Amino acid sequence: MHAIPQGLTRFNVTDPIPHCGRWKENMPATRDPEVYRLYIQARKLWRSKIEWELSRTEAQQILADVELASKKGDWGARALLAYFYRSGLGPLSSNKVLDQDADKTVAIAREAAAAGQPWGLYDLGVAHEHGYGGAAKDLEIAWAYYLKAARLGSPDAQLALADAYSEAGRSDAEDAMVQCAYQQGHGAAAYRLAIDAKVRKQYREALATYQAGITFGDKDCADALFLLFSRGYWTGASSKEREALSAIGIAADPERKARYDAISNALQINPDLKLGRLDEFLPLPPAKLPEWRGVSDVVTPESDGPPTY
Repeated sequence: MHAIPQGLTRFNVTDPIPHCGRWKENMPATRDPEVYRLYIQARKLWRSKIEWELSRTEAQQILADVELASKKGDWGARALLAYFYRSGLGPLSSNKVLDQDADKTVAIAREAAAAGQPWGLYDLGVAHEHGYGGAAKDLEIAWAYYLKAARLGSPDAQLALADAYSEAGRSDAEDAMVQCAYQQGHGAAAYRLAIDAKVRKQYREALATYQAGITFGDKDCADALFLLFSRGYWTGASSKEREALSAIGIAADPERKARYDAISNALQINPDLKLGRLDEFLPLPPAKLPEWRGVSDVVTPESDGPPTY
C-alpha cells in the first residue's frame, strides 16, 4: 500500500459522480503554429500507412520531427512521443527506429500530469494499474489518477469510471460518464451508447449514434453500419428486430455498404480522421445517397484559424 499522491483523492464508487470536465478546457490556450505544423506533418505521415509499410527513412523523419516538436513544447507532440516510447516505432527489423521504453513513457506522463493535463493523469493511472515505468503497481493510486483525469475531462478516464459504476450497479452514474465522453466527440463512447440503444430496441437512436461515432473517427461504428447494410439487419437479429428495422427503412443496400466499408478501411489506417461531412455524402435512410468521390468527401476540412488543442 502506498500513500495517495498530493492533489489526488481516493476514488470511491459510492461517492457522488465527478464534474463532467472537458479536456480542451485544461490545455494551453495557444499553440505555436510552426511547431504545430512540424508535429502535424509528422503525424500525418505516420497515419498515412499501416506502420509496417513505413520505410526506415520515413520512420526516422517522423521520430525526429516529433522529438523536435516535443522539445519545443507542443503537448500533442509530447503525447505522441510518449505513445512511441510505450509501443516502439517501426514493427519490423527493416524500419524499427525506436524500442519500447516504459520509463520514458511515464516520465512524459508525469510532466503532463504536473501541468494539469488530463491525458497525462490518465496515462499515469494506467502505469500504476499495471506497474510499469517506475510507477508502483497500486490500484488505489491508479483510480485516484483516473478520478482526477475524469474531472478534468479525459474521455478515457470517464469511460473507466463508467465501467466501475457499471460493476457497482450504478447505471445512472455509468450513463452520465459515458455521456461526458460522448459529448467530447469520443468514438468509443458513441459505440457504447449505440449498443445500449440497440439493446433497448431504440433503433433510430442506435443508427444516429453509430453515425455520430463515425464522424468522431470510430472504426467500430463504421463496421456496425457496414454490417447492417450488408443484409438489412445485424447478425443474430430476431424476426421482430428485422421487422422493426425494415419499418424504419433499413434494407440491404450495396452502395451504403460499400461506402461504410471504405470509411472503415480508411479509419483502420488513420483513426485521426474526423468525418464531419458524413451526413452530406452518406446520410441515413430514408435520405437518398448523393454521388461521392470517396472518403475524402466526408473528411472535415482543415481549419483556417490558428492551431488549438
